Amino acid sequence: MASNKRDIDMLHGTLWDKIFIFALPLAFTGVMQQLFNTADVVVLGRFVSSEAMAAVGNNVPVIGLIVSLFMGLALGANVVVARFIGMGSPEEANTAVHTALTQAVRYGLATLALGEALAGPFTSLLGVPASVAAYSETYLRVLVLGLPFVAVYNFLAAIYRSTGDTRTPLYALIAGSLFNIAGNLFFVLALGLDVGGVALATVLSNLLAASILYVKLTKVEGPLRIERKKLFASNRRSARTIFRIGMPAAVQSMVFSLSNLVIQSAINSLGPDAMAGSVAGFTIEINIYCFINAFGLSATTFVSQNYGAGNPERCRRATWVSMLLNFAVTFLLIGVVLAAGRELLSLFTTSEAVIALGFVRILYVVTLEPVNVIMETVSDAMRGYGYSLPPAVITLVLICSIRVIWVYTAFAASPTFETLMTVYPISWIATTVALCALYWHHQKKILPRKAAF
Repeated sequence: MASNKRDIDMLHGTLWDKIFIFALPLAFTGVMQQLFNTADVVVLGRFVSSEAMAAVGNNVPVIGLIVSLFMGLALGANVVVARFIGMGSPEEANTAVHTALTQAVRYGLATLALGEALAGPFTSLLGVPASVAAYSETYLRVLVLGLPFVAVYNFLAAIYRSTGDTRTPLYALIAGSLFNIAGNLFFVLALGLDVGGVALATVLSNLLAASILYVKLTKVEGPLRIERKKLFASNRRSARTIFRIGMPAAVQSMVFSLSNLVIQSAINSLGPDAMAGSVAGFTIEINIYCFINAFGLSATTFVSQNYGAGNPERCRRATWVSMLLNFAVTFLLIGVVLAAGRELLSLFTTSEAVIALGFVRILYVVTLEPVNVIMETVSDAMRGYGYSLPPAVITLVLICSIRVIWVYTAFAASPTFETLMTVYPISWIATTVALCALYWHHQKKILPRKAAF
């Protein structure tokens, strides 16, 4: 049933090596995705202005909100295809593949239209300083043109992950990232297009990455093969299941972005230096999260296949192995960032004030990332069982409420950058405790029988 030589047998043998092989390319895929934003920040910060650089940071939560929607829904496709493969149903898996691609195109076009309509209101809502507002709206309007390509890439990458292939999406994204860097420099230095130029380079890079995955899936053998005659054929059962599993996951991810919009508005009130310092620190911080997220998604895929094969005990082992490997890698990365934080921040700007604020974000957020490891792993494991809505509800209620309340109480009383950054670890700790309790409750209900949709 293997569709290519990069597939992983998730149902038999040792777990730690397979999970590590699965997660590492997936983590670097996340890093490559962040490199699109990083390249924009570096080029604008170095060759345009701090205001242009701040405009990118202002839009990170907005774009993150939309991309979180795509990634969550794509996770539904990952679970559905992996479950059918684990159940030994290649024809149903192939139907789910074509359904997922159709859904990706629909979601991408819908968010493009919505993004263009709301670009101006979003900029006003976030209270962007006048010196940054024009840059911010231009960057957002151009960037949303590429949302259909982002949606297709994420869904196709999820399809590859369902059989354990995390390398092909990585290679496609490396090609896109290299194109993005070259495009940024060309559009800014040669054509003088500032924020519009870097956004356009990102759009074209996403098109390239999505196209590579699509073309390769038309040539593979097995259940993942895309056939042109089946394009835009959607199976209602698969579409409903993808949505049922994926939408709560999307909501859970979107909650972080929604709450970050509130935090971004508070950051904006502290001025351009705080905006620039925050985006520089966030750019480093998010790359650590890429590894945390990758091991969490490993738990999702391994649990999904083994649950489809009727082996709940291996599901539990996969969850714990994913978490332990996640801890090891996260502690290593935290050490590196703390040792070289200021040097890394100096890549984005020469302003000492911006560097100092960026390092504050690193100290308050990065050092508490191990809490995030537990939160991500247990929630992702539950999604692998198809148990997606309750973790999303808990995350929605706790993350959103704590962060919003904090901004309007603690930050209002003491409006400093340090006060604002404290809300991240506080909201993680509360949510992690609740999710762990939910996970233990859910495990009591898992029966040693073959899973069904």
